[in-house]
Amino acid sequence: MNKRSDLNRILSAGLAMLLSVTWQASQAATGAADKPPHQSLERDGVVIDFEVLSGGGAANQSPMAGQYADIRFRVTDSAAGQPMSGLNPGAWLDQLHTESGLDSQQLDCKKRIGLYLKGSIGIRPLVDLNSYYLMILNKDPSITVIDPSISVGGVTSTLTRILLKSAPMDWVLSADEKRLFVSLPDADEVAVIDTDSFTLLSNIPAGADPMRMAMQPDGRYLWVGNDAADPAKGGVTVIDSESLQVVASIATGDGHHEMAFSPDSRYAFISNRKSGTLSIIDVPELRRIKDMPVGAHPLDVAYSELSGAVYVVDGQAGNVTVIDGQSRGVRSVIEGSPGLGPIGFSGDGRWGMVLNTLDSQVLVIDAADAKVLHRIDVTAQPYQLEFTPGYAYIRGLGSSKVTMINLSSIAGQAKPIVQGFDAGRAAPGLAGELPMAQSLATSVDQGSVFVVNPADNTTYFYNEGMNAPMSGYPNRGHTARAVSVLNRTLREVEPGIYQSRVRLPASGHFDVAFMLNQPELTHCFSMQVQSNPELDRLNAKPKVTLLADQARVSPDKYRPVRFQVSRGPDNAPHPGIEDLRVRYFMAPSSRPREVAATEVSAGLYEAMLELPDPGAYYLHVGSSSLGMAFGDQPYTSVRRTAATLKQAQ
Repeated sequence: MNKRSDLNRILSAGLAMLLSVTWQASQAATGAADKPPHQSLERDGVVIDFEVLSGGGAANQSPMAGQYADIRFRVTDSAAGQPMSGLNPGAWLDQLHTESGLDSQQLDCKKRIGLYLKGSIGIRPLVDLNSYYLMILNKDPSITVIDPSISVGGVTSTLTRILLKSAPMDWVLSADEKRLFVSLPDADEVAVIDTDSFTLLSNIPAGADPMRMAMQPDGRYLWVGNDAADPAKGGVTVIDSESLQVVASIATGDGHHEMAFSPDSRYAFISNRKSGTLSIIDVPELRRIKDMPVGAHPLDVAYSELSGAVYVVDGQAGNVTVIDGQSRGVRSVIEGSPGLGPIGFSGDGRWGMVLNTLDSQVLVIDAADAKVLHRIDVTAQPYQLEFTPGYAYIRGLGSSKVTMINLSSIAGQAKPIVQGFDAGRAAPGLAGELPMAQSLATSVDQGSVFVVNPADNTTYFYNEGMNAPMSGYPNRGHTARAVSVLNRTLREVEPGIYQSRVRLPASGHFDVAFMLNQPELTHCFSMQVQSNPELDRLNAKPKVTLLADQARVSPDKYRPVRFQVSRGPDNAPHPGIEDLRVRYFMAPSSRPREVAATEVSAGLYEAMLELPDPGAYYLHVGSSSLGMAFGDQPYTSVRRTAATLKQAQ
């Protein structure tokens, strides 16, 4: 009887699966392009529902190539129907691989997931939904983008470099990490980078000397501090992060400005270093409502959500003024010693840490009672601070060592546990002038950090629990100054719902490979992407790419440069262009020169440049027969250095 019941149950389950597969196939065959079929998998006590939402969040439209779509997985317990939270699923989007039979297709899916996890060169999915990228802020006007998952012989894969108008100072990501904003003080602008295509979208006028930047908690406004030489122009420029329009310019005071916000984005708190004041701004009205004296030299400001208070550090007096976030009155003044500077709070808002550059110490403040709990000796001349859930990381100008303070050991009177590691061999201060952007960045797993050492031009990866960094990523051809992590992993947006927004690279049928570790489960769902007429039109235009090794630094006066010209969605070589020309000039401005390019092989063209003086030269490519004007394609640059005495002889 039991065997017969089991057999009936197995046959019923098999029939249900067959009907489900047949229904999905019929939906695809009848061209259900208006409403993508819902796909579901039940296995090992887990139910996974898969769907693709258009960029506008609609589930009744098929996604289109070149547009954004939300890849969403709902994971629930099959017995109780409860969402399974706290998982770390993996997913990959790739061209559909057809095999004979459903079982063969799933076996192939599992095999390809294994290849994806190895990070092998040449075996990469079209879209990796578990990836992250390192963005390196360079000393020169550029940003290097690195994919740390691919490496050959210790050399990390550099995806691209983004050229900027002038040297960068600070940067901040939008709330959805789809845009990167970079302050350019020499240009009085903020550069806007599209982090999907890693291209420059625009440059926004941002007032005089834009330096420090901050995004308010709700992500609506980007705030830019203006360190103008004219005190009347000192203050902040407020930019709408969606429309990229300047919505306000608010004069607050003289000197450098740091910024903090109330958690509800109702109030902004702006320090004015030379004026010795803190300006409080009503964000909805974009109106300054109060200026408070906070000491002779306010160096930094931070907000603790736990205490509901603003903390302003006076470096000259060596104290911290605590201001109530609601009444905007002074609660207390925490006494320290001259040399206090940067301040930050742990993720829970409990522990505040104030760096003292002169004493090489950190003051630990308990936000519960606004009292100094510890004074801890740290790395020499501390100047930057970063938190993970477990540790506070302190970077110093005078030493290569990074100090780590164990956050779980802070409570109580016992001395906290202090550890550290060397990020390189040279002290960062030896690199000279540094930007305001952080040289420390928390990785996506929240249990490791990346650390830039500008003195040896390397970004180090440190995993908590290790004695030393596990790897280092040199930045060849450029000088690294700061690092930021761009997260492209699946995120839990609601309990049991894991989602990632992607730009679909092409039209056609795709596999969406999905993996869970506990329980161990792999499966390939399918999706259809419609063609995009506008994208097809753009793909038909020629694209010009400077060969990577041509951008090297050289003292030669005459420099051959080679360009690859391609077209179509497959970037096929574009041969036979007889009027391809290169226009170039020396930065920041000089008389432009122009030279013809000749074809050396199919789609590969070469031009001989004359670079009379040392410096950076900007290059534009144009062709009348292609309808490609100078400036239509992204510009690139080459650099000539001064010849050494031996070379001159």
